[in-house]
This record gives sequence, C-alpha cells and structure tokens, in this order.
Amino acid sequence: MRTNRPIVLLAVGHACVDIYQGAVAALIPYFLAERDYTYAVASGIVLAASLLSSVAQPLFGALTDRWAMPWLLPVSTLLGGVGIALSGLSGSYALTLLFVAVSGVGVAAYHPESARVARLASNGSHSAMSWFSLGGNIGFALAPLMVAAAIGHGSLRWTPVLVLPALAGAALCVPVLRMLARPESGQARTRPPRGADDVASFLKLSLAVVFRSIVFTGLSTFIALYARQRMDGSATAGTVALFLLFLGGAFGSLLGGTLAGRYDRVRVSRWSYLLSVAAVTGVLYVPGPAMFVFVALTSAGLYVPFSLQVTLGQDYLPSRIGTASGVTLGLTVSVGGLAGPFLGHLADTTDLRTALTPLIAMPALSWLLFRALPEPTWPGDKAAAPAPPRQGAESGTS
Repeated sequence: MRTNRPIVLLAVGHACVDIYQGAVAALIPYFLAERDYTYAVASGIVLAASLLSSVAQPLFGALTDRWAMPWLLPVSTLLGGVGIALSGLSGSYALTLLFVAVSGVGVAAYHPESARVARLASNGSHSAMSWFSLGGNIGFALAPLMVAAAIGHGSLRWTPVLVLPALAGAALCVPVLRMLARPESGQARTRPPRGADDVASFLKLSLAVVFRSIVFTGLSTFIALYARQRMDGSATAGTVALFLLFLGGAFGSLLGGTLAGRYDRVRVSRWSYLLSVAAVTGVLYVPGPAMFVFVALTSAGLYVPFSLQVTLGQDYLPSRIGTASGVTLGLTVSVGGLAGPFLGHLADTTDLRTALTPLIAMPALSWLLFRALPEPTWPGDKAAAPAPPRQGAESGTS
C-alpha cells in the first residue's frame, strides 16, 4: 500500500484538475441559454481554454526537464479552479475568455510535472500510469454532474462553488510533496543521452494524438447539445451523454493498461482507434437511445490508448520526459480545441450532425499513423535484460 500511495494521491489530484477541463464543455449549454451565444461564439470559450494551454504546455514540459518543480502541482491546481470559478461572474465575453484561459494555463502547468512524478512513482509501469490517467478520466466524468449540481437550477453566478475540487486537490498534493522530499524518493536518476531519442516516432505519435484530440474535444463541446436535439430537447439527455463520454474514458484507461500488459502498446492503440471509427459513426447516425451506447463505446475507444500514448511518448524521448509528457498529455489534447470554432461555424451554417460528421475520419487518421510506429523498449527494461548474441539479434531483426 505504501508503494501505491503516491499513485493513488496523484490520481485523485489528477481528477481534481481535470474536472476543470471537463467543466468548460459542460458550461457551454448554460452560456448558450443565458447569454444567447451562437455555436461559433460559444466554441470560442473552449478555444480560449485550449489556446494558452497549447502554448504553455511545452514550455512547462521543458522547464520540468531542467528542474524538478513539484510545487507546481498545488499551485496549478488552484489556478485551474479559480479560473473556472470566476468564469460565470461577468457577462463580459472578454472577461469570460480571460478567466477560462487562466484555468487553461493552470491545467497546462499541472500535466507535465504530474506525469513526470507519476512515472517516477510508478517506475514506468503501464498499469500504474493507467491508474494515474483514470483519475483524470473520473474528473472529466464528474465535471458535467458538478456543473449541473452547482448551476443547473440557478445561474452562472454559482460558478464560484466549482472552486471546491481545486482546494481539495491542492491539499492532497501536500503529502505527495513530502514524499518527493525524501532522499529515497528516487528523483535522482541518470538522464539518457539525447541520442536515445526517437524524434521521428515521437512526431508521428504526437500527430496521432492531435487527431484523437480533435474528435474528443469536438464531441465533448457539442455532444450535450446534439443529444438534446435527438431527444426532443431534454436537458437530462445532454447531461447523460456528456457524462457517458467522460465516464467511458475511466473504463478505457484501465482496459488500456491491462491490455498493454498482454500485448504491445502500439497494437492495442491501433485496434482501439479502428473501433473508434465505428463508434463515432454510431453516435451520429444510429437512431434512438442506442446513441448513448455508442457514446460510451466512443469514449472507451478513444481512452484505451490515452495512458499508453503518454508512456510511449516518454519512451520515444527518454532524455526529455517532461517535454514528452507535456505534449502527449497536454499540448496535443488542448490542440483539439482549436478545431472548435470551425465546427461551431459549420453547425451554424448547416446543422450539428453535418458539422460533427468529419470527426469520423479523425480516429482513422490516428490508426494510420500508429501503423507506422514501432514499440519502444523502456531503458530500464533494456538494462535488466541480458544481451542476446549479436549474430542472433541481427538475424532476428532482418
């Protein structure tokens, strides 16, 4: 239990932070209802959360490669919560964008350092990293429920209530910081040489995660509105659809970690993206309540590779763990928000189903990229494994 305690605390803290990523999408229907925003204008709020996060993510990743900054965990958690808490207090669109952007910076600062710490705490275990990712999925899943509970029967002026998870998450970081301060925490490690980095594979992986991000962010922004339309204007249907989209990720992350223990990460991710193509098609074109089944399948399909992509990125760039984590866990995820205004404009000029149909192609593109990726070996495994005879090794790779 002592060995697992840091991962458990990090997973819960991850949940507290990712509530604020999910809260942005969950707030969209309320902004539309109270402020008469168009789809395009409302999707600009998602863009605000994504844009600064996209810029800040690799910067924080590069910084954590040079210096360990565990203090970022509580500080960034509070920043993410305060931004969302203030977002509903002003009717000014500019101030709303500013507060949501502040939250996005907090989320951006949290992920590279937390992923670096989680890798140290897990000793590179795929299963442990899947539990860390599970925390974020649970936070996503809880976001629409928390938003509905806080402001569903009131107004956007109740958004300050949403700061509570940030306060809890920051408090949970304290014991983690104490553990990291111990000499036996294992922070001092020999950094692999830059020549060990597989930059070409990392770039392909990053592009695959971008395509995954576009489909997930597009659905998370508009699935509540789409479900309402499909279910005769039921607000409950929208909340349920968004909850399933986020909750399915919890199952998918754990399944990904389990499957990676039996098969390689690249193969698991490849088949998961192929499943996602069919699942997204079902969300948009299967009639009736069966849509909700496909929402859950889409979420699971998109999240099976999620934690695997984080460890793949770290293994492709072993000398720059923070940068790899910032890109795979944060930057390429937030980049998906950049497609939001385009989808919103398309929805304004046509309809939501037409606007969301291009998302079917996104997991197919990720699948194609994964077909060109090798399965890396973690440096620790290489050191532990006995060296095979040179002749046999060469004949085995030819």
